[in-house]
Amino acid sequence: MKYISTRGQSPAVRFEDVVLTGLAPDGGLYVPERLPVISLQQMADWQQLSYSELAFEVIRLFVDGAIPDAKLKKMIADSYAGFSDPAVAPLQHLYYNQWVLELYCGPTLAFKDFALQLLGRLLDYFLEKRQQHVAILGATSGDTGSAALEGCKHCQFVDMFILHPHNRVSEVQRRQMTSVTGDNINNIAVEGNFDDCQEIVKKAFADQSFLPAGYQLVAVNSINWARIMAQIVYYFYAGFRLVGKYPAVSFSVPTGNFGDIYAGYLAKQMGLPIRQLIIATNRNDILHRFISSNRYHKTTLEGSLSPSMDIMVSSNFERFLFDLFKRDSKRVTQFVTSLSGNVQQVTEEEWARARAHFASYSVDDAATCATISETYKRTGYLADPHTATGIKAAAMCDTDASIPMITLATAHPAKFTAAIEQAGLPAPGLPEHMADLYSRAEHCTVLPNSLDSIKQFMQQRLAARND
Repeated sequence: MKYISTRGQSPAVRFEDVVLTGLAPDGGLYVPERLPVISLQQMADWQQLSYSELAFEVIRLFVDGAIPDAKLKKMIADSYAGFSDPAVAPLQHLYYNQWVLELYCGPTLAFKDFALQLLGRLLDYFLEKRQQHVAILGATSGDTGSAALEGCKHCQFVDMFILHPHNRVSEVQRRQMTSVTGDNINNIAVEGNFDDCQEIVKKAFADQSFLPAGYQLVAVNSINWARIMAQIVYYFYAGFRLVGKYPAVSFSVPTGNFGDIYAGYLAKQMGLPIRQLIIATNRNDILHRFISSNRYHKTTLEGSLSPSMDIMVSSNFERFLFDLFKRDSKRVTQFVTSLSGNVQQVTEEEWARARAHFASYSVDDAATCATISETYKRTGYLADPHTATGIKAAAMCDTDASIPMITLATAHPAKFTAAIEQAGLPAPGLPEHMADLYSRAEHCTVLPNSLDSIKQFMQQRLAARND
């Protein structure tokens, strides 16, 4: 299998190069040249597999021989062996046909662990084979950073530089990042918002001449195809728990960067019978504005009680546009590069096709808190604020009550105690393995919102590491 860029100006590459590159040289995002389709018989054969076994069957389709099967199977098993629930992604019933898929059983209590535990092992394998050193440069709105550090901190050939918006993540999210130590780990708080961090990363990838000889940048954000690939699995896993009793399933997905729901879109394209895919956003609702009114444009990014979705430019939306525009790379490039200050629209026919795939709903902080409170009183289930947006969006957008609706529970509520308390409920405690988090020493550098300041910092740190 080969991978091509959404912007059409970079040559097709194989899986190994996709993992070690992240963003294509032309600024586009990699997608498979052809998406594998799973037959009904294959899905029937897979229904009783464990999570790790199913992950191997799905992921090997995209790896396509770049890693021997036995080695890949062990990587995947090791990636999920430390999750706190033996199901890895347990499916919990709320009421009637409403369910939640708990994706916070990994080491950092967020869904990002599903991809980043595996990505660290993929990097180890390919970099050791090449005897090559790389610098990971990533931007996080909260959860990606800690998941990336946990997944990659032991990688022998990797130096890590993780950017987060200064004072715009929760305290638990910040401490999960800044308390991880190591000579190869650099936490940077940027005096800006997440979109600023993401823009710095994209510009650095576009011109890597500032790096020492022999180094290249690797992405851990969901611009890296390996992230999307790993997330496809839990849609199949959840669907298989219910398909058979029901003809299809639906999903409500809290999403800011569009990566998590894009993985669901791919699962549907691969053959999983999905009736609805609901985009749940907070007040930063660029995706909802596009689905509801065919208007895709930037507004002022605002802080919220669901900070991991405080994103205005949804990077992975470009991958969906590539399909929506029937792989017309020129139109994709024009659409995404003309975003600043402009309202972008698609044709009526294209907008209708987008709405055939997705519904959407925007949930403000007041509704988020109300949903946390109401869900707990009704079911005893304590949802974090991101999950709460998904539960609310599911209630507002569900068009068929006979089909199970699965909301992705993307983070543990203990990571967002301010929202829980604002909902009138006592803050939950941290799990045992994180019980001492508030007493751990923090290590972080605050830098201006400037590409040059980030480049200079990276040059100094990499030079010191190579002395």
